[in-house]
Amino acid sequence: MADIFDVISDATRRDILALLLKRTATATPELSVSDLVAHTKLSQPTVSKQLKVLRDAGLVAVREDGQHRYYRLDTAPLASLGAWLQGFAPQAAGPHSAGSRSAGPSSAAPRSSGTASSAAPPVEGQSVLPEDIRAAAAGAGAAVASALFRIQEAWTDLSGQAKQAAARAAEELRKRS
Repeated sequence: MADIFDVISDATRRDILALLLKRTATATPELSVSDLVAHTKLSQPTVSKQLKVLRDAGLVAVREDGQHRYYRLDTAPLASLGAWLQGFAPQAAGPHSAGSRSAGPSSAAPRSSGTASSAAPPVEGQSVLPEDIRAAAAGAGAAVASALFRIQEAWTDLSGQAKQAAARAAEELRKRS
C-alpha cells in the first residue's frame, strides 16, 4: 500500500477527497465517476487513475452497479493518521494536556497556545466533517485538529514553493540548452 502522505500529496486526489467529503453529509454519500469528472473538469481516464490510487490506499470505497461505479470516502485511514499526528501536536506535551483530555473537547483548548488560536476553529464547528470524523477528532482532542489545519496550511505553502522551484529549474535548463 502506498504511503498515505504520497497519496494525499496530489492536488487532484485531494480535490476528489474534498468532493467525497462534502457528499458524506448528504443522503447519498456516493459519487459516480462521471459525477467526479463533471466536478473536477478532468478526463475520465485521469479521474479513474486517481480513484484507483485512492482506493488502493483505502481512502475511498467503491460500489459497483452494472457498468457504473460509485465512490464514497472511507475515513478509517484518516482517523489512524489523526491518532498518529497527535504525538506531534505541541499541546500534547504541554502541562495543560492532561486537563484538556480529561475535560473533553473544548473550544478553549487550542487557545491555550498563542499560535494555535487562529489555526483551527473548534472541532464542533466543523460541520463539513462526517460524524465519525468529528467524534474521532473530539476524542483525540483539539490539539490534533489544530495540528491538522497547520499541516494543511504548510502543505499548501510547500506545494506552491515546489511549483515555483520547478518552474525556475525548467527555465534554467531551457536557458542552458
